[in-house]
Amino acid sequence: MINAAIVGLGRWGKNLVNSVQGKSSKLRFVQCVVRRPEPAREFATQQGLELSTDFERMLRDPRIQAVVLATPHSLHTPQIVAAAAAGKAVFCEKPLALNKADAELAVQACGRAGVPLGLGHDKRFWGSMHELRRVAASGDLGDILHLEGHFSNESTRRYYEGWRGGDQDAPGGGLTATGIHILDAFVAVAGSVHTVHAHVISHPPAPEPVDTLSVFLEFSNKVSGVLCGVRTTPQYWRVHVFGKEGSVEAMGPNHLTVRKTNAQPENFTFEPVDSLRLELETFADAVAGGAAYPITPQQMIDGVAALEATIRSMESGGKVAVAP
Repeated sequence: MINAAIVGLGRWGKNLVNSVQGKSSKLRFVQCVVRRPEPAREFATQQGLELSTDFERMLRDPRIQAVVLATPHSLHTPQIVAAAAAGKAVFCEKPLALNKADAELAVQACGRAGVPLGLGHDKRFWGSMHELRRVAASGDLGDILHLEGHFSNESTRRYYEGWRGGDQDAPGGGLTATGIHILDAFVAVAGSVHTVHAHVISHPPAPEPVDTLSVFLEFSNKVSGVLCGVRTTPQYWRVHVFGKEGSVEAMGPNHLTVRKTNAQPENFTFEPVDSLRLELETFADAVAGGAAYPITPQQMIDGVAALEATIRSMESGGKVAVAP
């Protein structure tokens, strides 16, 4: 059993705690670190968490084996560096950082310290997405030519408050909340992104933002891609990988269709899973000395590099090369 501390106990921090506390035999939270203790006190008591406002003191606690970060994005890199220096494994909510240089610092800090680094892309643990990656990598589709992805989620407007409503921590509209998951799915299939060209249309907020996003991508291996998102419509997920000999399409967490030349489409349905629990337990396995966390350090960096370039393209309106 891995003893962990949760840093940040807002809506998503509570979701992470609820996914494993009293349910998992692999990871439990024993402490929470927050800026304002009073709003967190009742939840901490219910979940058996020691309540603290001192991040550095938590890092000195020998009972704590892992630190889980559900904090504003701009704080991730310094917190990861500090936790790694203290010998603590780190699980960080997405995005890992807001620019490639910071992502590299975070990854390098954990590498030097020899501690696992996990990243909160829970959609990777959906049955549909696990099978999509397997089919894409199998060669059955022939050469991969093109990717399409769409993730709309009205929660990005519903929780448009606090640091999530500011450009310092949540630039690019809904990109850091939802679009980053599609970027991660793309990187997992096609590798690093070479160039991006983003187009965003915004409508006057009343009171929350209303915008649509379209991003055209070229990957380093000449695969093309399109990412789309709408910030105010009910949740919708689609990732479609096109190859020379066929395609594979994930629709939501549990449905997948494989299409091949001269064959009828094959439809698959997967059992629902608790993806938050799965990602934390997979991280716990890595901390305990098991298999490495399935998102590689290079994929973490490549995802943030694509995020940074997309935000720059949204700001400039032009095509942007991803930082080398």
